[in-house]
Amino acid sequence: MKAAYRRVLVKLSGEQLAGPGGFGISPTVIQAMARELRAVHELGVQVCVVIGGGNVIRGIHAAAEGMDRTSADYMGMLASVINSLALQDALEKEGLVTRVQTALDIRSVAEPYIRRRAVRHLEKNRLVVFAGGTGNPYFSTDTAAALRAAEIDAEVILMGKSGVDGVYSADPKLDPSATRYARVSFDEALQKNLRVMDQTAIALCRENRLPIIVFDMSVPGILRRIAAGEELGTRVGG
Repeated sequence: MKAAYRRVLVKLSGEQLAGPGGFGISPTVIQAMARELRAVHELGVQVCVVIGGGNVIRGIHAAAEGMDRTSADYMGMLASVINSLALQDALEKEGLVTRVQTALDIRSVAEPYIRRRAVRHLEKNRLVVFAGGTGNPYFSTDTAAALRAAEIDAEVILMGKSGVDGVYSADPKLDPSATRYARVSFDEALQKNLRVMDQTAIALCRENRLPIIVFDMSVPGILRRIAAGEELGTRVGG
């Protein structure tokens, strides 16, 4: 296989790390995820990752249950740092030189996010994990993924879902008649409120002409196939 992209950003949810347990980090799952990322890296693609913290805490859910929204969001950012450090460990066990950069200043465990330094790491074939979201409350890790991808000139965002193989006209688990889109425009995704990313993230991708490919991360080898140019999942924009 030959790489179809020079530089990609992979967006992963924290919930994917939990595995069947639904909470915490499954060593089996995170090691499998690291192998998928290594396969893409071996194509010669420069890879960076944004990962959420939903397997530990979701700020918006905690806020809905009465917690102060700002505090809850910062807790979610810290959860994403925990996941990023775990992913770094798994990637390094696969032989990949990895750097974690955080939007929050936690110098004891990771570098602060500096765009030029991140780009330099990628040019040296290091895999970069962006942690801590945007560093601001009220913004999701989806928005962080769109922001970082735009900043580092990624060519595409590869958005891995768990058990969902693309973007549908409705929730396929609730509506058997839901149909999967092969391609959808940014405008259509926004107007129909399709569950691709949150609307702030989609608008940012549209503004920067940054396509998104939504796919089922649980399918073995799919990340490498998409990085090699196979049309799988749903392509949003581009």
